[in-house]
Amino acid sequence: MTAPDSAISKAKSSAPETELIDIGEQARLSARRRERIMSFASPLGLLLIWEIAGRLDSVDVRFFPVPSGIIGMMSEMLMSGELIEHVLISLQRILLGFLLGGIPAILIGITMGISRPVRALVEPLIIATYPIPKSAILPFILLIFGLGEMSKVVMVAIGVFFPIAINATAGVLQIPPIYLDVGRSFKASRWDTFRTIALPGALPFIMTGIKLGAGLALILIAVAEMVGAKSGLGYMIWSAWETFAVAKMYVGLFTIALIGFGISMLLREVERVVIRWKADA
Repeated sequence: MTAPDSAISKAKSSAPETELIDIGEQARLSARRRERIMSFASPLGLLLIWEIAGRLDSVDVRFFPVPSGIIGMMSEMLMSGELIEHVLISLQRILLGFLLGGIPAILIGITMGISRPVRALVEPLIIATYPIPKSAILPFILLIFGLGEMSKVVMVAIGVFFPIAINATAGVLQIPPIYLDVGRSFKASRWDTFRTIALPGALPFIMTGIKLGAGLALILIAVAEMVGAKSGLGYMIWSAWETFAVAKMYVGLFTIALIGFGISMLLREVERVVIRWKADA
């Protein structure tokens, strides 16, 4: 066989493989589009059922106002700037709490996974304190930090610390030991082991912990703002309940749900970028 014939045969043999790769990529993109559509369709379908039930007087609209009325109230609060102000204040507290609790959680969790002595020392403390309801320690937090901003930030930090630390430790422990052995063989420093082996290997678990922490952060910031704040979404919901402004109360609940949905979608996209091997699996 001549050289041109050999090149042609190789091109023909590789063409089906290229087509299979293209088909597989198209299938993944199509599946992602379907997932996005379903993610939006399910809550919209629930709102539609709620709207119809309210219009047909199947539910008491005094306690369950129809979504169209809630959206109207939300539009008014957006135009006045009241809702935006409360949202920005709550998001600021959540962000600061995530930084305060999340960064130490990653460092401690990965260190626990790498070092058996550290895990033996710290893990019992985490196991003992994790089951305590985080909302139950709010009076203690208020006693120490008062009614200022720090008490809300600390509540969020405590809430996000545990799921991130526990998942970071689990992520390191599931790394095949051979990778750590290779690092030791090449005399990698603790920082190099942390940076090049433990952190990348534990990233999928850390992202799971961050997602769980985001949900807890929204819950705890609402609870903290209901008790010791004069601003934020939790305060807005509580003040609406005190004045029986039911539609306004639902605006706060809807806003928290929308923020949670947005954070979840954002973290999913971040996960696809940062953890490409998992996203493509």
